Amino acid sequence: MKKILFPLVVFMMTTVSALAGGILTNTNQSVAFLKNPARDAAIGLDGVYSNPAGVAFMPEGFHLAINWQYAHQTRTITSTDEMFRMGRKNEGNNVKKFEGVADAPFIPSVQAAYNKGKWSYQFNFSMPGGGGACEFDKGLGSFERAVGAIAGMLRQNGFDVQGYDMDAYMRGRQYYFGFQLGAAYKINEHWSVYGGLRALYGDASYRARLSHINVVTSAGVVDFGEFLEANINDINRQIGGAQAQLQMAAQSGMYTQEQLAAMQAQAAPQLAAAEAGLQTLYKLHRYGNGVNLQSTQTGFGIAPVIGVDYKVGDFNFAVKYEFNTEMKMKNHSTLEEPLKISGPMANFPGIANINKFENNTKVNEDSPAMLSVGAQWSPIPVLHLNAGYHHFYDKNASWYNDSQKLLDSGTDEYLGGVEWDATEKVNISCGFQITRYGLTDEYMNDMAFVVNSYSIGAGISYKVSNKVTLNAAYFQTNYGDYKKVEATDANGNVTKGDTFTRSNRVLGLGCQIDF
Repeated sequence: MKKILFPLVVFMMTTVSALAGGILTNTNQSVAFLKNPARDAAIGLDGVYSNPAGVAFMPEGFHLAINWQYAHQTRTITSTDEMFRMGRKNEGNNVKKFEGVADAPFIPSVQAAYNKGKWSYQFNFSMPGGGGACEFDKGLGSFERAVGAIAGMLRQNGFDVQGYDMDAYMRGRQYYFGFQLGAAYKINEHWSVYGGLRALYGDASYRARLSHINVVTSAGVVDFGEFLEANINDINRQIGGAQAQLQMAAQSGMYTQEQLAAMQAQAAPQLAAAEAGLQTLYKLHRYGNGVNLQSTQTGFGIAPVIGVDYKVGDFNFAVKYEFNTEMKMKNHSTLEEPLKISGPMANFPGIANINKFENNTKVNEDSPAMLSVGAQWSPIPVLHLNAGYHHFYDKNASWYNDSQKLLDSGTDEYLGGVEWDATEKVNISCGFQITRYGLTDEYMNDMAFVVNSYSIGAGISYKVSNKVTLNAAYFQTNYGDYKKVEATDANGNVTKGDTFTRSNRVLGLGCQIDF
């Protein structure tokens, strides 16, 4: 009976843990990026984010760009667990697919620069993290694992449980608004430098629900709450009956003190086991009617950004460094008390995860430092070849429960692209980005995950007049699969584990005005 405590902890943890973030830094903050991601050494207004020092080499005057993006993502987890065979809806299968859909219909960004003499004063507004909501209308594998584990443990401990049934739902929404102010200075015709500040405001909300939880018994399908109530009453009757028999024996005068002591010693283990089981059922009874959790988080952080640009002949080189942005997210949640477990369960990792959402607490959610290095070569005036490299210092950030330490390394990105001025009015661009994370099995979970990917983008710019340029682009990310195996049978078949993958497609429209 004490083993029931394990699925109780899992059940609570998975109910409230959601898409709380992790490695999520959006570098696609303009339509120019969607056209060609390798913009780290390009000279253009989008450089207010990607190459701020290089903006100083743009013509004098005021420059303004307004961008709109629409992103559609899916997140798919294929979970394997022998407990799934007990699920009424699973038809005896131990493999189940959970898919979440994330739509971000309106991702805006604004870049502005005023160049005068050797100075360039710049502003950038964008969403460097989040930007939409992801919904799992059937919950997650970890949700169902918890209920399946409860049913399995009840059956193993002698309860009349043959299966389970449940409904689940999960929705997470994240918006990280970024504001960057800074200035670049053109030292001479070859060199320029930049210094600025980046501010982040985080706003997130999570909803998780487990409902219509039932257990399948020999008598049919029974509501989980009613099942617990009936078994609590039954155990109480058993305990009461055993105690009454001992009391009657003591009052009868038919037994010696030695005989009574022996009877009490014989009954003590059964009474202790029944009492322990009763306390465990009382804990489960709290969730007999399911779980409906709502949580919101808000936070703010600020950090410096520096950059340098170097022009020589047909080449341009640039480096930018964004410092780590320390941010703490404040919880507003229905979880009023943390889950505290003693004994052998004290170090169970799920404890920290659920406590992350305790009401009125603050949790670490840093945006990691980033280094970008870029080069551009123009072999002829109308053709530009671009290359770039990004490194995110994920392991140096501070995330809740030091989850960054579970990574093998920070994130690396490799970028390349081509831009062609087809006519005086038309520019055609395309490029790619390869992203590699330092993932480990310990880091990956079905509530917030990333997988290695490669992205391609292409687009067109049309100069309506000397002052107005329109941009349009399409960007697609192709993800690999990450397989996490937790258990296998004697033949090497997976009995517990997950396979993770995603999809991502983005459309963008923009307008640049030069005064």
